[in-house]
Amino acid sequence: MDMMITFPGNKKVDSNYKGFTVHTDQPVSEGGENTAPEPFDLFLASIGTCAGIYVSSFCNERRIDTADLRLILSFIRNAATHMVEKIDIQIKLPSGFPEKYKSAVIRTAEMCFVKKHLITPPQLYISASFEG
Repeated sequence: MDMMITFPGNKKVDSNYKGFTVHTDQPVSEGGENTAPEPFDLFLASIGTCAGIYVSSFCNERRIDTADLRLILSFIRNAATHMVEKIDIQIKLPSGFPEKYKSAVIRTAEMCFVKKHLITPPQLYISASFEG
């Protein structure tokens, strides 16, 4: 599968995949225009939304209302390297959520495919070639 990355101008970089365009930009302080999330923001969002779809599906299958369901993703960076050292996802269960499903919904969130790729990362190769 191929994803096309394009450069619409300034610090903007777009990803085109499966008929969708995902826009990124950099903050003004980094020379961008702050018109879209930074790529790393989307990385974190992919972790949270991946866990979210698993949790949402779990609830929907059991006819548990998701209107007040929330996931809060927080992270801690290493002060020296600025690399993220810890990501925490807290599932905020709605009132009326059955206690008997609490540990099961946590296990379900842990099945997130994005998380699995962090645990067992793919090999990443970068090459360059001339067009034409």
